[in-house]
Amino acid sequence: MTRTRQQVTFTGSLGTPLAGRLDLPAGPPHAFALFAHCFTCSKDIVAAGRIAAELNGHGIGVLRFDFTGLGSSEGDFTNTDFSSNLDDLRLAAGWLREHHAAPQLLIGHSLGGAAMIAVAADLPEVRAVATLGAPADVAHITRLFGPQLPVIEQQGRAMVDIAGRCFTIRREMLDDLSAHSIEERAGQLHAALLVAHAPADNIVGIDNAARIYAAARHPKSFLALDGADHLLTRPDDAIYAARMIACWSERFLIDEHPAAPSPSASAPVVVAETGQGTFLNHVVVGDHRFLADEPVDVGGFDAGPSPYDLLGAALGACTSMTLRLYADRKGLPLDRVTVEVSHAKTHAQDCDACVEGAAPLVDHFQRRIVVAGDLDDDQRAALLRIADKCPVHRTLEGTTHISTTLVQGP
Repeated sequence: MTRTRQQVTFTGSLGTPLAGRLDLPAGPPHAFALFAHCFTCSKDIVAAGRIAAELNGHGIGVLRFDFTGLGSSEGDFTNTDFSSNLDDLRLAAGWLREHHAAPQLLIGHSLGGAAMIAVAADLPEVRAVATLGAPADVAHITRLFGPQLPVIEQQGRAMVDIAGRCFTIRREMLDDLSAHSIEERAGQLHAALLVAHAPADNIVGIDNAARIYAAARHPKSFLALDGADHLLTRPDDAIYAARMIACWSERFLIDEHPAAPSPSASAPVVVAETGQGTFLNHVVVGDHRFLADEPVDVGGFDAGPSPYDLLGAALGACTSMTLRLYADRKGLPLDRVTVEVSHAKTHAQDCDACVEGAAPLVDHFQRRIVVAGDLDDDQRAALLRIADKCPVHRTLEGTTHISTTLVQGP
Protein backbone atom coordinates (compact mmCIF):
# COMPACT_ATOMS: atom_id res chain seq x y z
CA MET A 1 0.00 0.00 0.00
CA THR A 2 1.28 3.45 -0.87
CA ARG A 3 0.49 6.88 0.48
CA THR A 4 -0.41 9.55 -2.02
CA ARG A 5 0.39 13.24 -2.00
CA GLN A 6 -1.53 15.93 -3.83
CA GLN A 7 -0.55 19.53 -4.48
CA VAL A 8 -3.37 21.85 -3.44
CA THR A 9 -4.06 25.51 -4.21
CA PHE A 10 -6.84 27.65 -2.76
CA THR A 11 -7.42 31.37 -2.40
CA GLY A 12 -6.32 32.89 0.90
CA SER A 13 -7.93 35.60 2.98
CA LEU A 14 -5.98 38.36 1.20
CA GLY A 15 -7.05 37.13 -2.23
CA THR A 16 -3.80 35.43 -3.26
CA PRO A 17 -3.25 31.71 -3.97
CA LEU A 18 -2.02 29.61 -1.07
CA ALA A 19 0.03 26.48 -1.73
CA GLY A 20 -0.87 23.33 0.18
CA ARG A 21 -0.12 19.64 0.29
CA LEU A 22 -2.66 16.94 1.01
CA ASP A 23 -1.14 13.71 2.34
CA LEU A 24 -3.54 10.80 1.95
CA PRO A 25 -3.27 7.36 3.54
CA ALA A 26 -3.00 4.12 1.61
CA GLY A 27 -6.71 3.42 1.64
CA PRO A 28 -9.89 5.38 2.30
CA PRO A 29 -9.30 8.14 4.89
CA HIS A 30 -11.10 7.62 8.18
CA ALA A 31 -10.89 11.35 8.97
CA PHE A 32 -8.97 14.50 8.04
CA ALA A 33 -6.57 16.75 9.94
CA LEU A 34 -5.40 20.31 9.31
CA PHE A 35 -1.83 21.31 10.22
CA ALA A 36 -0.60 24.88 10.87
CA HIS A 37 3.12 25.65 10.85
CA CYS A 38 5.07 27.98 13.12
CA PHE A 39 5.65 31.73 12.64
CA THR A 40 7.61 32.43 9.39
CA CYS A 41 8.07 28.66 8.83
CA SER A 42 6.48 26.62 6.02
CA LYS A 43 4.45 23.47 5.51
CA ASP A 44 7.66 21.59 4.69
CA ILE A 45 9.25 21.66 8.14
CA VAL A 46 10.43 18.26 9.39
CA ALA A 47 7.81 18.01 12.13
CA ALA A 48 4.96 18.54 9.65
CA GLY A 49 6.18 15.80 7.35
CA ARG A 50 6.67 13.31 10.18
CA ILE A 51 3.24 14.02 11.65
CA ALA A 52 1.55 13.69 8.27
CA ALA A 53 3.24 10.35 7.62
CA GLU A 54 2.28 8.94 11.01
CA LEU A 55 -1.32 10.11 10.77
CA ASN A 56 -1.53 8.61 7.28
CA GLY A 57 -0.50 5.32 8.85
CA HIS A 58 -3.55 5.61 11.10
CA GLY A 59 -5.84 6.29 8.14
CA ILE A 60 -5.99 10.09 8.60
CA GLY A 61 -5.53 12.50 5.69
CA VAL A 62 -3.55 15.67 6.45
CA LEU A 63 -3.72 19.08 4.77
CA ARG A 64 -0.83 21.47 5.43
CA PHE A 65 -0.28 24.76 3.63
CA ASP A 66 1.90 27.86 3.60
CA PHE A 67 0.39 31.00 5.07
CA THR A 68 0.26 34.11 2.86
CA GLY A 69 3.71 35.21 1.71
CA LEU A 70 5.52 32.19 3.13
CA GLY A 71 6.92 29.05 1.52
CA SER A 72 5.31 28.49 -1.89
CA SER A 73 2.27 30.69 -1.23
CA GLU A 74 1.82 33.98 -3.00
CA GLY A 75 1.11 37.34 -1.40
CA ASP A 76 3.04 39.73 0.82
CA PHE A 77 3.86 38.57 4.33
CA THR A 78 4.07 42.21 5.40
CA ASN A 79 0.31 42.59 4.99
CA THR A 80 -0.52 39.60 7.19
CA ASP A 81 -1.28 39.33 10.88
CA PHE A 82 -2.63 36.74 13.30
CA SER A 83 -6.22 37.45 12.25
CA SER A 84 -5.42 36.86 8.58
CA ASN A 85 -3.76 33.58 9.54
CA LEU A 86 -6.97 32.52 11.28
CA ASP A 87 -8.93 33.43 8.15
CA ASP A 88 -6.53 31.34 6.06
CA LEU A 89 -7.14 28.38 8.38
CA ARG A 90 -10.90 28.76 8.02
CA LEU A 91 -10.52 28.78 4.24
CA ALA A 92 -8.25 25.71 4.34
CA ALA A 93 -10.85 23.88 6.45
CA GLY A 94 -13.49 24.97 3.96
CA TRP A 95 -11.45 23.53 1.09
CA LEU A 96 -11.23 20.19 2.91
CA ARG A 97 -14.96 20.28 3.67
CA GLU A 98 -15.79 20.93 0.01
CA HIS A 99 -13.42 18.41 -1.57
CA HIS A 100 -13.19 15.66 1.05
CA ALA A 101 -14.49 16.14 4.60
CA ALA A 102 -14.11 18.87 7.20
CA PRO A 103 -11.14 18.42 9.54
CA GLN A 104 -11.88 16.66 12.82
CA LEU A 105 -8.31 17.13 14.07
CA LEU A 106 -6.34 20.39 14.25
CA ILE A 107 -2.57 20.34 14.82
CA GLY A 108 -0.49 23.47 15.26
CA HIS A 109 3.22 24.07 15.80
CA SER A 110 4.29 27.09 17.88
CA LEU A 111 2.20 30.10 16.77
CA GLY A 112 0.29 27.64 14.58
CA GLY A 113 -0.77 25.86 17.76
CA ALA A 114 -2.10 29.08 19.23
CA ALA A 115 -3.92 29.72 15.96
CA MET A 116 -5.56 26.29 16.09
CA ILE A 117 -6.85 26.93 19.61
CA ALA A 118 -8.18 30.32 18.49
CA VAL A 119 -9.95 29.01 15.36
CA ALA A 120 -11.31 25.69 16.68
CA ALA A 121 -14.60 27.19 17.86
CA ASP A 122 -15.32 28.34 14.29
CA LEU A 123 -15.08 24.79 12.92
CA PRO A 124 -17.95 22.75 14.39
CA GLU A 125 -16.64 19.44 13.04
CA VAL A 126 -13.41 19.65 15.08
CA ARG A 127 -13.19 17.00 17.79
CA ALA A 128 -9.53 17.24 18.83
CA VAL A 129 -6.77 19.87 18.90
CA ALA A 130 -3.05 19.14 19.39
CA THR A 131 -0.44 21.84 19.94
CA LEU A 132 3.37 21.61 19.74
CA GLY A 133 5.37 24.24 21.60
CA ALA A 134 2.49 26.73 21.46
CA PRO A 135 2.61 30.10 23.23
CA ALA A 136 -0.15 30.91 25.71
CA ASP A 137 0.00 34.55 24.64
CA VAL A 138 0.49 35.32 20.94
CA ALA A 139 2.08 38.65 21.85
CA HIS A 140 4.93 36.41 23.04
CA ILE A 141 6.06 36.43 19.39
CA THR A 142 7.13 40.06 19.75
CA ARG A 143 10.20 38.80 21.64
CA LEU A 144 11.53 37.69 18.27
CA PHE A 145 11.55 41.30 17.11
CA GLY A 146 14.25 42.22 19.65
CA PRO A 147 15.68 45.75 19.47
CA GLN A 148 13.49 46.53 16.46
CA LEU A 149 10.36 46.48 18.60
CA PRO A 150 10.57 50.18 19.60
CA VAL A 151 11.27 51.09 15.97
CA ILE A 152 8.12 49.25 14.86
CA GLU A 153 6.04 51.00 17.50
CA GLN A 154 7.46 54.46 16.70
CA GLN A 155 7.85 54.30 12.91
CA GLY A 156 5.07 51.86 12.05
CA ARG A 157 7.29 49.16 10.54
CA ALA A 158 10.83 47.76 10.55
CA MET A 159 12.91 44.95 9.07
CA VAL A 160 13.37 42.11 11.54
CA ASP A 161 15.79 39.20 11.30
CA ILE A 162 14.09 35.92 12.27
CA ALA A 163 16.17 32.73 12.04
CA GLY A 164 18.45 34.28 9.42
CA ARG A 165 15.64 35.66 7.24
CA CYS A 166 14.44 39.25 7.03
CA PHE A 167 10.77 40.17 7.34
CA THR A 168 8.99 43.50 7.41
CA ILE A 169 6.86 43.73 10.55
CA ARG A 170 4.12 46.38 10.82
CA ARG A 171 2.73 48.00 13.96
CA GLU A 172 -0.69 46.68 12.92
CA MET A 173 0.62 43.16 13.43
CA LEU A 174 1.67 44.02 16.99
CA ASP A 175 -1.76 45.50 17.71
CA ASP A 176 -3.47 42.43 16.25
CA LEU A 177 -1.34 40.02 18.28
CA SER A 178 -2.21 41.78 21.53
CA ALA A 179 -5.93 41.59 20.72
CA HIS A 180 -6.08 37.77 20.97
CA SER A 181 -6.28 35.82 24.23
CA ILE A 182 -5.27 32.20 23.67
CA GLU A 183 -5.98 31.22 27.28
CA GLU A 184 -9.53 32.55 26.95
CA ARG A 185 -10.03 30.61 23.73
CA ALA A 186 -8.58 27.47 25.34
CA GLY A 187 -11.20 27.75 28.05
CA GLN A 188 -13.92 27.83 25.39
CA LEU A 189 -12.71 24.77 23.46
CA HIS A 190 -15.43 22.31 22.54
CA ALA A 191 -12.83 19.69 21.57
CA ALA A 192 -10.28 17.50 23.33
CA LEU A 193 -6.87 19.13 23.76
CA LEU A 194 -3.35 17.69 23.74
CA VAL A 195 -0.62 20.11 24.81
CA ALA A 196 2.79 18.83 23.71
CA HIS A 197 5.81 20.84 24.79
CA ALA A 198 9.55 20.38 25.28
CA PRO A 199 10.57 21.17 28.89
CA ALA A 200 13.83 22.70 27.62
CA ASP A 201 12.20 24.77 24.85
CA ASN A 202 14.21 28.03 24.79
CA ILE A 203 11.96 29.74 22.25
CA VAL A 204 8.57 29.22 23.91
CA GLY A 205 9.02 28.34 27.56
CA ILE A 206 7.32 25.38 29.22
CA ASP A 207 5.29 27.79 31.36
CA ASN A 208 3.19 28.48 28.27
CA ALA A 209 2.09 24.85 28.20
CA ALA A 210 1.11 25.07 31.87
CA ARG A 211 -1.01 28.15 31.22
CA ILE A 212 -2.82 26.62 28.23
CA TYR A 213 -3.41 23.35 30.07
CA ALA A 214 -4.75 25.14 33.16
CA ALA A 215 -7.13 27.27 31.07
CA ALA A 216 -8.58 24.35 29.10
CA ARG A 217 -11.42 22.11 30.20
CA HIS A 218 -11.37 18.33 30.13
CA PRO A 219 -10.73 16.19 28.19
CA LYS A 220 -7.17 17.50 28.08
CA SER A 221 -3.75 15.87 28.12
CA PHE A 222 -0.12 16.94 28.40
CA LEU A 223 2.82 15.38 26.56
CA ALA A 224 6.38 16.23 27.61
CA LEU A 225 8.74 16.16 24.63
CA ASP A 226 11.78 15.55 26.79
CA GLY A 227 15.08 16.45 25.13
CA ALA A 228 13.47 18.02 22.07
CA ASP A 229 14.06 21.53 20.77
CA HIS A 230 11.36 23.97 19.70
CA LEU A 231 11.37 22.94 16.03
CA LEU A 232 11.63 19.19 16.72
CA THR A 233 14.62 19.09 14.39
CA ARG A 234 15.75 15.64 15.55
CA PRO A 235 13.83 13.02 13.56
CA ASP A 236 13.30 10.85 16.66
CA ASP A 237 11.58 13.73 18.48
CA ALA A 238 9.30 14.50 15.55
CA ILE A 239 8.41 10.83 15.11
CA TYR A 240 7.65 10.43 18.82
CA ALA A 241 5.37 13.48 18.83
CA ALA A 242 3.67 12.28 15.64
CA ARG A 243 2.98 8.80 17.00
CA MET A 244 1.60 10.12 20.26
CA ILE A 245 -0.71 12.56 18.48
CA ALA A 246 -1.93 9.81 16.16
CA CYS A 247 -2.69 7.38 19.00
CA TRP A 248 -4.26 10.05 21.22
CA SER A 249 -6.53 11.42 18.50
CA GLU A 250 -8.01 8.02 17.63
CA ARG A 251 -9.99 8.11 20.87
CA PHE A 252 -11.89 11.20 19.73
CA LEU A 253 -12.21 10.97 15.96
CA ILE A 254 -15.19 9.44 14.17
CA ASP A 255 -14.58 7.13 11.24
CA GLU A 256 -16.47 8.93 8.48
CA HIS A 257 -16.09 6.09 5.99
CA PRO A 258 -16.30 2.84 7.97
CA ALA A 259 -15.87 -0.38 6.04
CA ALA A 260 -18.61 -2.99 5.91
CA PRO A 261 -17.78 -5.96 8.15
CA SER A 262 -15.57 -8.64 6.69
CA PRO A 263 -17.73 -11.57 5.51
CA SER A 264 -17.66 -14.99 7.10
CA ALA A 265 -15.89 -17.90 5.42
CA SER A 266 -19.05 -19.30 3.84
CA ALA A 267 -17.05 -20.76 0.93
CA PRO A 268 -13.37 -21.62 0.31
CA VAL A 269 -12.91 -18.09 -1.06
CA VAL A 270 -15.27 -15.19 -0.27
CA VAL A 271 -14.93 -11.71 -1.73
CA ALA A 272 -17.21 -8.85 -0.63
CA GLU A 273 -17.20 -5.11 -1.14
CA THR A 274 -16.05 -2.94 1.75
CA GLY A 275 -18.32 -0.08 0.71
CA GLN A 276 -15.25 2.18 0.52
CA GLY A 277 -14.45 3.48 -2.93
CA THR A 278 -15.13 1.74 -6.23
CA PHE A 279 -12.94 -1.35 -6.07
CA LEU A 280 -11.88 -2.08 -2.48
CA ASN A 281 -12.96 -5.58 -1.42
CA HIS A 282 -12.57 -7.90 1.55
CA VAL A 283 -11.01 -11.23 0.65
CA VAL A 284 -11.57 -14.16 3.01
CA VAL A 285 -9.70 -17.42 2.43
CA GLY A 286 -10.37 -19.68 5.39
CA ASP A 287 -8.81 -17.95 8.40
CA HIS A 288 -6.93 -15.49 6.20
CA ARG A 289 -8.27 -12.00 5.60
CA PHE A 290 -6.86 -9.24 3.40
CA LEU A 291 -7.92 -6.57 0.90
CA ALA A 292 -8.04 -6.51 -2.88
CA ASP A 293 -8.02 -3.21 -4.75
CA GLU A 294 -6.94 -1.45 -7.92
CA PRO A 295 -4.15 1.14 -8.41
CA VAL A 296 -4.81 4.81 -7.81
CA ASP A 297 -4.47 5.69 -11.50
CA VAL A 298 -7.57 3.62 -12.35
CA GLY A 299 -9.67 4.86 -9.45
CA GLY A 300 -8.66 2.58 -6.58
CA PHE A 301 -6.82 3.26 -3.33
CA ASP A 302 -4.01 0.76 -4.01
CA ALA A 303 -4.88 -0.65 -0.59
CA GLY A 304 -4.32 -4.24 -1.70
CA PRO A 305 -3.26 -6.37 -4.67
CA SER A 306 -5.33 -6.19 -7.84
CA PRO A 307 -7.15 -9.26 -9.20
CA TYR A 308 -4.39 -9.84 -11.76
CA ASP A 309 -1.78 -9.36 -9.03
CA LEU A 310 -3.49 -12.13 -7.09
CA LEU A 311 -3.55 -14.32 -10.19
CA GLY A 312 0.16 -13.71 -10.72
CA ALA A 313 0.79 -14.44 -7.04
CA ALA A 314 -1.04 -17.74 -7.39
CA LEU A 315 1.14 -18.69 -10.34
CA GLY A 316 4.33 -17.66 -8.55
CA ALA A 317 3.43 -19.42 -5.32
CA CYS A 318 2.41 -22.63 -7.08
CA THR A 319 5.61 -22.60 -9.13
CA SER A 320 7.80 -22.17 -6.07
CA MET A 321 5.99 -24.91 -4.14
CA THR A 322 6.15 -27.33 -7.09
CA LEU A 323 9.89 -26.81 -7.54
CA ARG A 324 10.52 -27.26 -3.83
CA LEU A 325 8.53 -30.50 -3.76
CA TYR A 326 10.40 -31.84 -6.82
CA ALA A 327 13.84 -30.81 -5.51
CA ASP A 328 13.26 -32.41 -2.11
CA ARG A 329 12.05 -35.67 -3.67
CA LYS A 330 15.00 -35.82 -6.07
CA GLY A 331 17.54 -34.66 -3.51
CA LEU A 332 18.60 -31.65 -5.56
CA PRO A 333 20.82 -29.04 -3.85
CA LEU A 334 18.21 -26.32 -4.26
CA ASP A 335 18.69 -23.70 -1.53
CA ARG A 336 15.96 -21.24 -2.45
CA VAL A 337 13.42 -20.47 -5.16
CA THR A 338 12.28 -16.95 -6.06
CA VAL A 339 9.61 -16.43 -8.72
CA GLU A 340 8.98 -13.08 -10.38
CA VAL A 341 5.72 -12.72 -12.30
CA SER A 342 4.38 -9.90 -14.46
CA HIS A 343 1.20 -9.77 -16.50
CA ALA A 344 0.24 -8.01 -19.71
CA LYS A 345 -2.21 -8.20 -22.56
CA THR A 346 -0.49 -9.01 -25.88
CA HIS A 347 -1.78 -9.40 -29.42
CA ALA A 348 -2.43 -12.97 -30.45
CA GLN A 349 -0.24 -14.31 -33.23
CA ASP A 350 -3.17 -16.03 -34.88
CA CYS A 351 -5.13 -13.29 -36.63
CA ASP A 352 -7.78 -15.63 -38.02
CA ALA A 353 -9.98 -14.66 -35.09
CA CYS A 354 -9.58 -10.94 -35.70
CA VAL A 355 -12.83 -9.04 -35.41
CA GLU A 356 -13.40 -5.90 -37.46
CA GLY A 357 -9.72 -5.64 -38.20
CA ALA A 358 -8.55 -5.65 -34.58
CA ALA A 359 -6.17 -8.38 -33.47
CA PRO A 360 -7.42 -10.20 -30.37
CA LEU A 361 -5.51 -9.82 -27.13
CA VAL A 362 -4.29 -12.70 -25.03
CA ASP A 363 -3.06 -12.74 -21.46
CA HIS A 364 0.70 -13.05 -21.18
CA PHE A 365 2.36 -13.95 -17.89
CA GLN A 366 6.10 -13.41 -17.80
CA ARG A 367 7.62 -15.73 -15.21
CA ARG A 368 11.26 -15.42 -14.12
CA ILE A 369 12.52 -18.14 -11.78
CA VAL A 370 15.63 -17.52 -9.71
CA VAL A 371 17.18 -20.67 -8.21
CA ALA A 372 19.95 -20.64 -5.63
CA GLY A 373 22.12 -23.69 -4.99
CA ASP A 374 24.95 -25.77 -6.42
CA LEU A 375 22.95 -27.02 -9.40
CA ASP A 376 24.34 -28.37 -12.67
CA ASP A 377 22.88 -27.67 -16.11
CA ASP A 378 20.79 -30.84 -16.22
CA GLN A 379 19.24 -30.12 -12.82
CA ARG A 380 18.36 -26.55 -13.82
CA ALA A 381 16.81 -27.84 -17.06
CA ALA A 382 14.73 -30.35 -15.08
CA LEU A 383 13.49 -27.60 -12.76
CA LEU A 384 12.47 -25.49 -15.76
CA ARG A 385 10.46 -28.38 -17.20
CA ILE A 386 8.77 -29.06 -13.86
CA ALA A 387 7.79 -25.38 -13.51
CA ASP A 388 5.46 -25.74 -16.49
CA LYS A 389 3.71 -28.63 -14.72
CA CYS A 390 2.65 -26.71 -11.63
CA PRO A 391 -1.14 -26.98 -11.15
CA VAL A 392 -1.88 -23.27 -11.50
CA HIS A 393 0.19 -23.12 -14.69
CA ARG A 394 -1.85 -25.97 -16.12
CA THR A 395 -5.09 -24.29 -15.03
CA LEU A 396 -4.17 -21.04 -16.74
CA GLU A 397 -3.10 -22.73 -19.95
CA GLY A 398 -5.89 -25.29 -19.99
CA THR A 399 -9.58 -25.02 -20.71
CA THR A 400 -11.32 -23.68 -17.63
CA HIS A 401 -15.07 -23.78 -17.08
CA ILE A 402 -16.69 -21.33 -14.66
CA SER A 403 -20.29 -21.86 -13.60
CA THR A 404 -22.10 -18.94 -12.04
CA THR A 405 -25.36 -18.54 -10.13
CA LEU A 406 -26.93 -15.29 -8.95
CA VAL A 407 -28.43 -15.33 -5.44
CA GLN A 408 -30.54 -12.59 -3.86
CA GLY A 409 -28.83 -11.33 -0.71
CA PRO A 410 -30.37 -9.69 2.36
